Amino acid sequence: MIILLSKSIREYKKPAIATPFLMIGEVAMEVLIPMLMALIIDNGVYKGDMDYIVRMSILIVLAAFLSLSFGVLGAFTAAKASSGFAKNLRHDIFYHLQDFSFRNIDSFSTSSLITRMTTDVQNVQQAFQMLTRICFRAPVMFVFAIVMVANTGGSLVVIFAVAIPVIGFLVYKLMTHVHPIFNRVFRNYDNLNRVVEENLTGIRTVKAYVREEHQIWKFNDSSASIRNDFVKAQRLMALMNPMVQTVAYACMLAICWFGAHLITGGSMGTGQLMSTFTYTMQILSSLIMIAMIITMLSISRASAERIAEVLSTKADMELDGPGLKDVESGDVDFDHVSFSYGGEGQALCLKDIDLHIKSGQMIGILGTTGSGKSSLVSLIARLYDATSGSVKVGGHDVRDYNLTALRNRVAVVLQKNTLFSGTVRSNLQWGDKNATDEEMTRALKIANADFIFSSKNGLDSIVEQGGNNFSGGQKQRLCIARALLKNPRVIIFDDSTSAVDTATDSQIRHALRTDVKDATKIIISQRVNSVLDADQIIMMENGRIQDIGTHDELMARNEVYQALVRVQLGGKNARTDA
Repeated sequence: MIILLSKSIREYKKPAIATPFLMIGEVAMEVLIPMLMALIIDNGVYKGDMDYIVRMSILIVLAAFLSLSFGVLGAFTAAKASSGFAKNLRHDIFYHLQDFSFRNIDSFSTSSLITRMTTDVQNVQQAFQMLTRICFRAPVMFVFAIVMVANTGGSLVVIFAVAIPVIGFLVYKLMTHVHPIFNRVFRNYDNLNRVVEENLTGIRTVKAYVREEHQIWKFNDSSASIRNDFVKAQRLMALMNPMVQTVAYACMLAICWFGAHLITGGSMGTGQLMSTFTYTMQILSSLIMIAMIITMLSISRASAERIAEVLSTKADMELDGPGLKDVESGDVDFDHVSFSYGGEGQALCLKDIDLHIKSGQMIGILGTTGSGKSSLVSLIARLYDATSGSVKVGGHDVRDYNLTALRNRVAVVLQKNTLFSGTVRSNLQWGDKNATDEEMTRALKIANADFIFSSKNGLDSIVEQGGNNFSGGQKQRLCIARALLKNPRVIIFDDSTSAVDTATDSQIRHALRTDVKDATKIIISQRVNSVLDADQIIMMENGRIQDIGTHDELMARNEVYQALVRVQLGGKNARTDA
């Protein structure tokens, strides 16, 4: 985990490496000062040697200045390294997510990923700053001070040989109880972010159903869970300082007792005892700092594990890997394909699909909710891989293509497509970043999105976040235009005209037939009217193809299709003009 996260340091290695050395310099100067003070008292004050006092005082001032300089520089380099590390870490997580397949994304919730990129990264940043600065300062201070106590206090160092293992044991026992609580805290953070995300994205539904109080209750419940766990953890962590201070005061008393005997016995000077007291405070303060470090690391460890989980997740599909760079035709073939979202050995949502579609055909797919319609078409663009069997586009297995090349030639228009904040032009450029105004205009006309031209700003009309300043039908038509700009060999409409009226739907299908002849068009719909004129209509049921045929063929033999036509169109032989 540490090796994985350390890869994000990159260009900030120099300040990260410089910080520990600066901390060592700061500590060395701090530890030197008490020794110089002891020399002043024992060799200067008691002997009345003013020149000696002045020389030692100058050294003390110089040591203090150097200590301050090292400390300031160390704080600067630590801040630069930690903030840069956090920036790179967020960058690496975000870029890694772009390579995730749908299956990878399904294993993490959106709220969890947001928490990992914000709260978790912030915790790791703070821990990294402590690692490069305090984590070196405190142990080095502890070691240097112990050495100086052994040098000036002699046998008094034995006191710390007893105290240190006691503190270590107490801290270890405390951490074993605290770490699981912090793990639970971050899971609760995920839940809180999920509640907030659902509330904000679905605020219109919340208000339409007057469910504000219910949402407030869910928020308060999630927030209270975090509070309760933090309180529980902080109560345990609050025991840290009293434990360390109890041992510290016991050490001070022991030094007073044994030091007094050493002075009266003539084996220690007053200055030495004073410096020993100072070193003792440095030792104990470093122990308190180490306890703080352990506390912070306990919190950040849970965050680091969650970040490492994302970074170590290997993408199922390589976006720009080797493979075929061009899709020669819009032929689509399913050769005994079965598929499960859970992978091999899990429940299948598609079972033994054998289907062959010729380039340029218009194919309709009907079926009840959960029959596998969307799962079927998601395999064509390789949003998921088939569990068994093979899916071919243009005569080649989709796994043989460069994924970017395949998806640039297989366009998918979902029922709930997303528009991004910006302009109509910037959204259409997702289909082709180099598209001209003429090409955009043509795509908009095919998609029956002429309403854009009645706007004062036309292609430069503002699109708010999520396209909330457009109706559902308008958003769907803009998304169709965006997909058409990809000049696809295969274009899939996954119930993507559900929000438009039947007349507009008919006009779009007519334009697709006349203006996009070469592309294979696959239309998933809940409305029979949308697929009546298809070259083939596929009836799906429980993950299987129940029947395939034209409208007339299905009307002649398929009772399920006959029932749909009667219910939706009001007559057994009803047809549209499309």
